[in-house]
Amino acid sequence: MTRAIHPIERRSYAILRSRLDTSGLPSWTRAVVERVIHASADPDYLADLVCREHELAAGARALAAGAPVVADSEMTAAGITARDVICRVSDPRAARLAERERITRSAAGIRLALAEAGPGAVWAIGTAPTALAELIRLGCAPALVAGLPVGFVGAVESKRALLRSGLPAVTNRGEKGGAAVAAAAVNALLYGEVPGQ
Repeated sequence: MTRAIHPIERRSYAILRSRLDTSGLPSWTRAVVERVIHASADPDYLADLVCREHELAAGARALAAGAPVVADSEMTAAGITARDVICRVSDPRAARLAERERITRSAAGIRLALAEAGPGAVWAIGTAPTALAELIRLGCAPALVAGLPVGFVGAVESKRALLRSGLPAVTNRGEKGGAAVAAAAVNALLYGEVPGQ
C-alpha cells in the first residue's frame, strides 16, 4: 500500500533511530519493531518482541493478497485504518455465546470471527488474553497472529502458549502490549515501508 507519510511521523522515526540502532534487523522485523516502538514510545520492545522474519514476510504477502484481518477488540480494530477489519466482540451473538458457554465475550467474538474469516487470516490480538487463548485452542490456520494482549492476568501465559503452539506469530514476552501495539504490528506489514529508511 502506498500512503503519504506525515512530517511528524518522519521526525518521530528519526528520534527513535537516534536513540536505538535497529539497522541490523531484517527488513520486516525492523518495520514491525520500529512501528511498535513508534506507537508506544517504549524502546524496551526492541528486546521484548519475538519476531521471526519468514513468518512476518508470509503475513505481509497474505495481506497483500487480500487476507482478512481480524481483531479481538474494537480498540484494536480502530488502529488498523488501511483495511476493513472483522471484529465480533460487540456482536449480540457473542454475548449469548459467552453466557451459554461460560467464556468471555472476547473469546466468543473470536469463535464468531473465525467462522467468518476462515483459514489464512491475519489476527490482531491486543486487548484480551482470553481471545488469544481461544484462538490457539481452536486450532485455526492463520497467516499470522499478532498476539500482543496486555495485562497482569493471563497475558504472559497466553503469549507463551502462542509461542509453543507453532502458529506463525509476532508476540512479546512480558505483560505489556495492547490494542495500539497489536495494530501497529499489523500496520507495519500492511504499509510495507519504514519511514525515512
